[in-house]
Amino acid sequence: MRKFDYTDKVASLFTSEIIALMGNIREMKGKQDLFIEASPDILTSLLEVATIQSTVSSNRIEGIFTSGKRINELFKKAAEPCNRTEEDIAGYRDVLATIHESYDHIPLNSNIILQIHRDLYSYSGVNFAGKFKDSDNIIAEIHHDGRQSVRFKALPAFQTPEAVANLCEQFNEAMQLGAYDPLLLVPMFILDFLCIHPFLDGNGRVSRLLTLLLLYKSGYIVGKYISIERLIEETKESYYDALQASSFGWLEGENSYLEFTRYMLGILQKAYSVFGERVEHLKYRHMSKADRVRVIIERSLAPISKREIMDVAPDISLVTVERALKDLQDKDQIAKVGQGRSTKYVKK
Repeated sequence: MRKFDYTDKVASLFTSEIIALMGNIREMKGKQDLFIEASPDILTSLLEVATIQSTVSSNRIEGIFTSGKRINELFKKAAEPCNRTEEDIAGYRDVLATIHESYDHIPLNSNIILQIHRDLYSYSGVNFAGKFKDSDNIIAEIHHDGRQSVRFKALPAFQTPEAVANLCEQFNEAMQLGAYDPLLLVPMFILDFLCIHPFLDGNGRVSRLLTLLLLYKSGYIVGKYISIERLIEETKESYYDALQASSFGWLEGENSYLEFTRYMLGILQKAYSVFGERVEHLKYRHMSKADRVRVIIERSLAPISKREIMDVAPDISLVTVERALKDLQDKDQIAKVGQGRSTKYVKK
């Protein structure tokens, strides 16, 4: 049986790069926690956008997606899921909402992990929902052309229930001891979970939900306002590379957690950085929405798309953004770069 070490293995992670990442994250977290406490109402729009992005991206990483129109209907609960894809999306939506609202009251144990998996499939009613795998599986990467390649052979099915129980026990003991930073322990736990690969399907999505749960319980709640899942999707190749590097030799207990920890800390640092940018823009909220669009373009070092403008200011509708862009072009204040879906805008 694979043993889980959250003591000696941690020492190998204290490289200069990891220490610098942790320092940056703590500094940004301290500043932004003050803003969250002082202005919680202002962050409502950021929360709504991040929730949608997280659900869409976490499913899309696994090749599960639907149209933007249906996404909006599902999130407004104006429509019921009408196929397996939409059932998976709705399930993630609901589990994510539960974690956002109740993370302080959700312990980490095997039953909770099984419950998350069960609720992930609550709309589809598949027979493996909320059950550990009953046959061996592999970790595979799905390429853009639909091909799959084997990344890793997971823990055998018969060892899975005991392994998950031991994993949670060792992690909880390390957290309670308080000698090791959660910024290191959380990526280690997630890598171990992914290498166990305890379910026939849904392991990646459950791992990302557990990532948010454990970060929130450790005080790092930026994922509520900036989609960590989307940042992972945007760097999916690096994610798979880090997972492969850190899973090598895992079954024998000889793997290094360094690459995966570095990757996850980089994602968290990016999330806090993006959150800082969003918060910085909020000081312009007294302006008209058209003027805010102008400021966003002026402050961007690179050409920026309509979607990126709406990410910065999620309370501004697409119609308002398009109207502002046309007005700014008519006034010769901005220039359009590219065509079609690649269209972006830059200050003249």
